[in-house]
Amino acid sequence: MYAVIKTGGKQYRVQPGDVLVVEKLDGDAGSDVSFGEVLMLGGDKGITVGAPLIDGATVAATLIETRKGEKVKIFKKIRRQGYRRTRGHRQMESVLRITGIEGAGEKAKWDGETSLMTKAEMNLRARGLASRDAEVEAKPAKVAKAEAPKTEAKAAPAKKAPAKKAPAKAAAAPKAEKAEAKAPAKKAPAKKAAPKADKE
Repeated sequence: MYAVIKTGGKQYRVQPGDVLVVEKLDGDAGSDVSFGEVLMLGGDKGITVGAPLIDGATVAATLIETRKGEKVKIFKKIRRQGYRRTRGHRQMESVLRITGIEGAGEKAKWDGETSLMTKAEMNLRARGLASRDAEVEAKPAKVAKAEAPKTEAKAAPAKKAPAKKAPAKAAAAPKAEKAEAKAPAKKAPAKKAAPKADKE
């Protein structure tokens, strides 16, 4: 099932489970958002088109974060006048996870779990720079408890038996000496001086 909604002067086609970036909406991260301006619904019973809206149809979503979008550069120039101006702008936007659609006698819900991880945190994790505290908070409590004893058991044997390594430099030195003894050193051929021309 899908729906076409209108928000921020734009129209979006959404399904349960979709992540959507729209113009800034009021609310904190994790709050529920509902859209009443549904223009069209599509499902098992067919397509329902509003005139212009469908009465009683709603789309539910969860607000993940409100952030600044990508930078847009504004450059102005008047030729032959020495006039150049550069400005930048970052539009505020909201990131949503669509959780349900209802209307025209049909319902559709998303069964997954909405993660409130921000884009900045995702970028840090992709680069391997996320802090360990953030990783522990992101995991469910049951998973963290189940993994804790395993990591402690693995860490304990490593402390008891430190690895012993033989010095590599001492073993390599005799081999080099043997090789030098077998192969006599080659001498470069002596260069002869060029004959000087007699001046008369």
